[in-house]
Amino acid sequence: MRLFNRQTPTEDQTRTRILNAARQLFARDGYDGTTTKDLAEKAGVAEGTLFRHFTNKKAILIEVATQGWVELLTDLLTELSQMGSYKAIAQVLNRRMLHLRENADMMKVCFMEAQFHPELRDRIQSEVIGKMTVVAEAFFETAMEKGIYRRMNTKVVAQAFLGMFVIAGFSYDTLIEPGASPKEMQEMAEGLAEIFLNGVLA
Repeated sequence: MRLFNRQTPTEDQTRTRILNAARQLFARDGYDGTTTKDLAEKAGVAEGTLFRHFTNKKAILIEVATQGWVELLTDLLTELSQMGSYKAIAQVLNRRMLHLRENADMMKVCFMEAQFHPELRDRIQSEVIGKMTVVAEAFFETAMEKGIYRRMNTKVVAQAFLGMFVIAGFSYDTLIEPGASPKEMQEMAEGLAEIFLNGVLA
């Protein structure tokens, strides 16, 4: 008689566990400092299970980075589509700062490893950054057509905005002291938005 009904993890659940483990280990120890044995132990699976889901360790790295960026892209697109005003940049940045904190490990992996792995850099550029830029360009083009923003090169404006978006995500560890209060994060978001919308010249 079975006293416990222990369910076997699905393939998707196992894959998610592997990616979560990789995100944490790559952020802490780096890609080269993490072995497949480490990954398997952290994920609670046999080492052979890793290669049933991924061809090699590099494939896991690329999936960790691109999956996280796609989620961030989806969130940003939702933010832009729901923005009540083309001037509500501060609200978007503040929410992104709070949300990106939850994705700190993924962001750290991307920025640490992209410089050493051209395949990772190219995948992020083609599948994420390029798409984010196109969407942001369309958003700013509409604002310019409505006369809300002055006419400028939309690609440059989009790239500046996305760069600010990334800075906002790291601001709690770089520009702002760790453990910053919601008020301090709001002030940072408002400051970045003010510079973006109005510049710094008197």
